[in-house]
Amino acid sequence: MGLSLSKLFNKTETSEDTIDAIIASIEHDAYGVSDSNVLFSGLNELGGYFFFQTIVVGSLKVKCKNGARLTFKGKNFELTLNSDSLEFESHHTEVKGRFVTNIDFQIEEKDIKSLQNATLSEIVLHVKKKELLFTKYNSEK
Repeated sequence: MGLSLSKLFNKTETSEDTIDAIIASIEHDAYGVSDSNVLFSGLNELGGYFFFQTIVVGSLKVKCKNGARLTFKGKNFELTLNSDSLEFESHHTEVKGRFVTNIDFQIEEKDIKSLQNATLSEIVLHVKKKELLFTKYNSEK
């Protein structure tokens, strides 16, 4: 279940961006939401290594050289993943004030099932000195 950057954002021009606008303009299902960002994700495997691919769309604008951590928290569950690459940065979109940040995280095969079965209460992205708190998104489809 990979993600495609070309399908991630609508090419409209607006100055006021909202979580609902981000979710409506992207073809993938949201995984988590914060006040001004939406987290999209998917699992991928390459050569026997597993990755939890994330794309953060919204106000997050960062240029990082020290990597990131992603922590999943739930009832009797906590899992922290480290980014696959230490260096990454956000990119502008055609929507004013909206950025796209791709971060892949290493995940062990044994942790995939636990994550899929967990009831998550929050997802925390630790990048630079920031902590972005996401709540698990449940679509109303």
